[in-house]
Amino acid sequence: MKRRVFLRSGIKAAALYGAVRMSAESEFMYRLHAAEVSGPEPAPKIKIGQIGTAHSHAAGKLDAVRKANSLFEVVGVVEPDSVRRDRAAKSASYAGMRWLDEEELLATPGLQAVVVETALADSAPTASRVIAAGKHIHLDKPGAVDHEQFKQLRFAAERSGLVVQMGYMLRYNPAFVVLFQAAREGAFGEILEIDCAMGKLADDRLRNELADIPGHGMFELACHIIDATVTLLGKPERVHAFGKASRSEVPVVDDNQLAVLEYSRAVATVRCNHADPFGGPHRMFRVVGTKGAMEITPLESGKGRLMLTAAWSDFKKGEQQFVLPMAGGRYDAEFADLSRVIRGEKKLAWDAAHDVAVHETVLRAAGIWN
Repeated sequence: MKRRVFLRSGIKAAALYGAVRMSAESEFMYRLHAAEVSGPEPAPKIKIGQIGTAHSHAAGKLDAVRKANSLFEVVGVVEPDSVRRDRAAKSASYAGMRWLDEEELLATPGLQAVVVETALADSAPTASRVIAAGKHIHLDKPGAVDHEQFKQLRFAAERSGLVVQMGYMLRYNPAFVVLFQAAREGAFGEILEIDCAMGKLADDRLRNELADIPGHGMFELACHIIDATVTLLGKPERVHAFGKASRSEVPVVDDNQLAVLEYSRAVATVRCNHADPFGGPHRMFRVVGTKGAMEITPLESGKGRLMLTAAWSDFKKGEQQFVLPMAGGRYDAEFADLSRVIRGEKKLAWDAAHDVAVHETVLRAAGIWN
């Protein structure tokens, strides 16, 4: 991945979606993009549709695309399940949307991209049909249960010159933008340790859903932090998966999970606890290297600590707290980046090889594939 690519995607989008107060340490991110924010007249809108409303991110993703109405024109939504369609149609996120079947959507003149937000079992087959129709995709995580199916669709898209942007939202979070950039520029030296956690307190409805998902929460939720770990360290040499059930009532679910990822000189631990009443505040990501360290906590807050043996960029030597700007919504930056990639202004920073390595690692971490 090219230098500064993460800053160009996440921080430019944050600047476009509103001004915020920022710390002196985070101000440097905006200065890097001052020239980019003011540019020529906007390009024609990208025609985009959505297939599926079952994914937990579905409504939020459509909200983000509709809000970016200078970039996208939403032509319609597909939901073959009548119960889900009726429920979605009553929500504000889908108000006024045109409901189509899949064939109608894919045959829409000028359609360039599709957001795939189906149930997990339908994700890969749906994505494969969209790719066969020659459309770019935003495919929500984790993308598929079957690894070969995911691998085939991901490489088929790349061979056809089609974009597959995986829905790993942390890629565009301002704190992770800085983390990836610091690692790429050697601010941490050699990374030897990563510790991360992403959990929540699951109610009975969610517990029933997790019981039906192979690998449970480690597969469905912790895939976000596994993607970040593989971005920093690559595919691990070995993965060890552990799981414990906090309750004996049916359905019995391994809701307290741990994965240990082994590298030649590094170890990463990934936790996913769905029995934690303070799961949100406990979400974190910590990197320790031979020249520095960084901790992001809570995970999506933009807050954390940076410790450096030598100054890097506008950050000083030593330990410092940071509060990075969180302008815009959770998914705004990823769709701003997707628009630039589709228009040919840049390449997507995560290629097929990376996404396939992440998918395999997620399967192993969840104990699905030994």
